[in-house]
Amino acid sequence: MKKKTILFIILTLVLTNCQRTELVKTHGLAYLEKREKLIVVNETNKNDAIKVLGQPNTKGMTNDNLWIYIERTQTRGKLLKLGRNYLVKNNVLVLEFSKFGILTRKEFYNKSDMKRINFAKDETINEIRKENFIYSFLSSIRQKMAIKRKD
Repeated sequence: MKKKTILFIILTLVLTNCQRTELVKTHGLAYLEKREKLIVVNETNKNDAIKVLGQPNTKGMTNDNLWIYIERTQTRGKLLKLGRNYLVKNNVLVLEFSKFGILTRKEFYNKSDMKRINFAKDETINEIRKENFIYSFLSSIRQKMAIKRKD
């Protein structure tokens, strides 16, 4: 009986892990790495960029001449990864145009470049609310009890 149960579990794991095609989820613009080679600094204008890449995913917050294109591809892990999704591609293309619409700067970041970006480790302290969670929780209960007493 034990051998049949163990065999059934092993067969279930093996058969559920088998797929003919790999499940790939893509977000953003496909083949961004190949398309960015078609864009040349000081020659390409905004209309050419739209023809090659389409409308940008994001424009700059304060500068409409800063365009950002994104390509993100995820796939499902194998049995050792327990079926969790993992990142295959994470490409970002940043284009900056002059006020006349000519491309002045082009930067391409891939997955390995993203690992080299250093982020600040400083934290902003919230001066308004310094109490801890327990104090705020108990004070909210006290307020609710006070409201019920007034009724």
